[in-house]
Amino acid sequence: MSQMRGPAPDGSPGPVRRHGAPPAVLAWAQALGAAVAGIVTMLVVAALGLWAAGAADLPGGAFPSVVAATVLVAAGGSVGLYGDVGGLAQADAALDLVPLSVTLAGALVTAAVFLLPLRHRAVAGTRELLARIARTAVCWLVLLLLLTLAARHSFRISVGNGLAEQLGAELGATPTLGFRADVPATLGFGLLWVLALLVLTFVVSRRAPLSSRLLHFQDSVRPPAFAMLMTLLGYVVIGLVAGIVELCTNGRPAQTLAVILLGLPNFAWMALGIGTGGAWVGHVDKAIGLPLPPALAEALRADGQRTLDLGSLSRYDGRVWYLVAVAAVVLLVAAFTAAVRSPARRPAWRHAVEMAVALALTLLIVGLLTRISAHYGLSLIGLGDLGGKITLDPQLLRLVGVGLAWGLVTGFVGSVLARRVRHPGEVREADEARER
Repeated sequence: MSQMRGPAPDGSPGPVRRHGAPPAVLAWAQALGAAVAGIVTMLVVAALGLWAAGAADLPGGAFPSVVAATVLVAAGGSVGLYGDVGGLAQADAALDLVPLSVTLAGALVTAAVFLLPLRHRAVAGTRELLARIARTAVCWLVLLLLLTLAARHSFRISVGNGLAEQLGAELGATPTLGFRADVPATLGFGLLWVLALLVLTFVVSRRAPLSSRLLHFQDSVRPPAFAMLMTLLGYVVIGLVAGIVELCTNGRPAQTLAVILLGLPNFAWMALGIGTGGAWVGHVDKAIGLPLPPALAEALRADGQRTLDLGSLSRYDGRVWYLVAVAAVVLLVAAFTAAVRSPARRPAWRHAVEMAVALALTLLIVGLLTRISAHYGLSLIGLGDLGGKITLDPQLLRLVGVGLAWGLVTGFVGSVLARRVRHPGEVREADEARER
């Protein structure tokens, strides 16, 4: 940015004038940059994951539309399935799941770029922060609206029966199945998604400035919130390492890569819930094209609804008990980190309560995000039968309960272990003592 001094009336050097973009234009550019960075990241991750899953071979040039639809769903939007099968055919389809790899990548990049202009500030005005959030949300909604225009396509479906195919062609009942974005729901839930992301960014990050009215909350809220973020990211890293090993050793690298790029957090965070004693209930009646870990797939394909927890999964793979040890180590490290980042004289019981509340809320959110409900069915005058179904629902009360129990224990132990470590409050007190 260039500078120029203009002469004052008395001939002395005048004030410095700065030339560059007006503040309003710069603010909107920063908001647009954060939104674009997040959406582009999600598009890249979704495209790579869908390519690995074989979606690039879909007929009719459907790949870009499927990528756009995947990003919309990952960003909180809604994409509906519809059938056009004529009067002699019946079709039914629904898909409800979140590709959390795409969601996580976009959330991290959006938050990081959003915080760049604020990284050197400790305090900011409430109006300024709300204005930044509002501008970013507007830019985000505009980009989502553009994606809704691309997130629509239809496919011709084979019913798998020669006679049914011939009759359908003769009678004009050739079945098609398509998808399109629900614009009002996408914009509504997309707005809630980006607002929640930006609020959580201020809750978690120590680099994010707060207004003076909220500064007294940061010592009690930010340490456990940051610990939960590190827990979730830690499980993703562990899952990524396991996925890379699987990628190099099994005979299905494309399927493994698709799981990593589309649904790694879905299964990694389920491992956190199951390792702490939580559970999901589900069933798969036919292969529906959603890749699942072997033990999970075998358990879900058993007759009837199955409860997925440590006991049931251990019947298919005894290594599932290692999830308990992983949960203990990761949560203890998280609790220790939260205690170190908290004021020095905070009692251990308060750390335990804060950790319990944070972990219970985290597992509740994990349960809601990892729900899966997918089914499709098609028949033509009773001659075609194509379909499948998978459901996976969390036991939310059980997840909240084990979160409270594990949080109390690890929070208390982590606080005790952190007593001999220098805390931020101790550093400030030592500096003030030296100044006196």
